[in-house]
Amino acid sequence: MFDIVGIGNPVYDTIITPFSRTDGRVLSGCSTNACLAAKRLGLTRIGLVGSIGPDYAEKFQRDMTKYGVEASVDSSSPETGGFHLIYDAKGDRTLDILGIAGKISAKNLSEEFLQSRFFLVGPIMGEVDLELIKFLRSSTSGKIFLDPQGLIRLIGPEKRVIHRCNQEEFSRIVKLVDFVKPNEPESETITGQKDPVVALRRLHEMGEAVSIVTLAERGSLLLDGTTVHRIPAFSTRAIDPTGAGDVYAGSFITEFSRTGKPLDAALYASAAASLMVEQVGPDFQMPQKTVESRRDSLRKRYTATDAA
Repeated sequence: MFDIVGIGNPVYDTIITPFSRTDGRVLSGCSTNACLAAKRLGLTRIGLVGSIGPDYAEKFQRDMTKYGVEASVDSSSPETGGFHLIYDAKGDRTLDILGIAGKISAKNLSEEFLQSRFFLVGPIMGEVDLELIKFLRSSTSGKIFLDPQGLIRLIGPEKRVIHRCNQEEFSRIVKLVDFVKPNEPESETITGQKDPVVALRRLHEMGEAVSIVTLAERGSLLLDGTTVHRIPAFSTRAIDPTGAGDVYAGSFITEFSRTGKPLDAALYASAAASLMVEQVGPDFQMPQKTVESRRDSLRKRYTATDAA
């Protein structure tokens, strides 16, 4: 049985920040980074389902072998997905599209892959839809964690990513999942609410999933059905914010699988994400003892809660 299966297209990105830049395109993607984090934090059997083009198919298989992830990919897409990301000094970013791979089909989810304790649904650019999530919900007893970033992205002028949300369809999707985690701008796009606490509550009302909104250097918010928990961030110097939310998702699932406690999982995830932003690319290090030490530090700072 798999511990976690990520569902979402892998991408190869170029990334420029005020402090670093990649040497060409590097492996990334929501589900990919989440799976890499879960593997490095102690989960044993990790799967990844997606689509990729012939331009990066061989490299991707080598990468998956290197990182110990079992991949089921459709390589019939004409190209591999990817973005050119540029961050400014405030941490805001632009995403220009380098390529878009095809949609993910239920046929990529073999019976073996459906036997997973957790599924991380992390689309990059519209490759997952309502029908696929319906299939997943009806075909497995595993818990589903949704990172909705790729559900609200559209191709804008000059292939720059813009954000829109079909709220009717999104509300149908979120009713099918157990956890949902947008970042702050995404939560505003989804709910129309600028206040992240209000947006968090709206998310929970849509489907009663455990709801999380990540707030970058301000930490994250967690609503587990009764309480809004304010999760602090571990103070550090962000070299590259790319993948921090993905690592948050993978490490949240990892710790929740051990404890069954959303608050414990969120504190652990916040600690792990702080390590990710200190590094660049898929070879990021995630020492469990360091994550646990930072988690313990955050637990001491965790005090504030609000009634839901």
